[in-house]
Amino acid sequence: MKPTIQALKNKTSHDAQREFGGTLGALFIPTLLPLTVLFLTSVSRSSEASVLCWPPPLPSAEQLWDPLAPALLLGWISLHVVLYFMPLGKVSEGLVLRDGKRLKYPINGFHSLCISCALLLLLMGLGAQLGSVFDLLLPLAMCSIALSFLLSIYLYIRSFWAPSHALALGGNTGNPLYDFFIGRELNPRVGNFDLKYFCELRPGLIGWVVVNLGMLMKEVELRGSPSLAMILVNSFQLLYVADALWNEEAVLTTMDIVHDGFGFMLVFGDLAWVPFTYSLQAAFLVVHPQTLSFLGAACIIALNGIGYYIFRKSNSQKNQFRRDPSHPSVARLETIATATGKRLLVSGWWGLVRHPNYLGDLLMALAWSLPCGFSHLLPYFYIIYFTILLIHREDRDERQCRAKYGLAWDTYCRRVPYRIFPYIY
Repeated sequence: MKPTIQALKNKTSHDAQREFGGTLGALFIPTLLPLTVLFLTSVSRSSEASVLCWPPPLPSAEQLWDPLAPALLLGWISLHVVLYFMPLGKVSEGLVLRDGKRLKYPINGFHSLCISCALLLLLMGLGAQLGSVFDLLLPLAMCSIALSFLLSIYLYIRSFWAPSHALALGGNTGNPLYDFFIGRELNPRVGNFDLKYFCELRPGLIGWVVVNLGMLMKEVELRGSPSLAMILVNSFQLLYVADALWNEEAVLTTMDIVHDGFGFMLVFGDLAWVPFTYSLQAAFLVVHPQTLSFLGAACIIALNGIGYYIFRKSNSQKNQFRRDPSHPSVARLETIATATGKRLLVSGWWGLVRHPNYLGDLLMALAWSLPCGFSHLLPYFYIIYFTILLIHREDRDERQCRAKYGLAWDTYCRRVPYRIFPYIY
């Protein structure tokens, strides 16, 4: 029996809406990204640190495995599961789901960060050699990748027992490869334990701080004290993580939590990509120390400060407007009414560009790379990747907002023509 014209149109429309290259992306990305993590981690520890060297240096099997690595990884995750359930901080509700319910989330990520740092300092005081993290980078990355695949398989299988209203709208296509990659279930939970929310800001993000600290301590072992460049990288990135966890409640309205299913894309990003690619600058500095002048350091600190100010002020303005549009700090801002009943900001930070928080993010990303000098491309991998990521995310935002707000979004785009960079893009 031939399919109807309407059925063909529906199928074409559905295929066009698939993200990240659809089936081809879902086939190649889960292969290429883990290899990229291992490649970059290996290169950052090499004397050449060249990402353009071909064929690339391949680590041996012995370099990829250490029995201590899985024990450390599972212990770290277990610690944060315990901290997740600690009666610290408040409990907040997420947005209304399709079944009319609102899930509850513990807002105690900043407490987890503080407790983790205190425990690390205690272990170091007892003689633990945190610099050994540098030697375990490849085995830890390998174990994190393996855990990402195992958790993704579990999530995909369990999603077939989830009710239809609990599935992500974009992750229930019927294509196994794509659904595994993008995630079928929106908010998978084991009892009150929300797997996506836990992974989003806990083990990987705080793990990034631990990896950075391990690189700093390795430099202390090798040279007697940390370099100014290493201190700046650690400080900038600790501020970024601490800010994310201090404002943890804001994540409940982000695309990751509200829209995307929890599949390989987010699992791998949270558990493997973030801690091992975001820490490349610190790993690079262990083998390739840099000398910074005080003037150069001051300029880099100023750049990071400007980026952070734009990032935090714009995000705070958006979050305040979402929570309480009548608050004095946002009540006088100009808005556009939409057919959904919500209003769009067209003044303040959100009248400058459509994504001022992305602009701040990118300025900070540049400040994280500059302490590493200009002799190698590797430390700039993060800002290159992050620019591509944010442009892609902005495009996803654009399509979703146009579908949601219709003519009001077109009016907003005419009022605010620049997307991320004023007068450029």
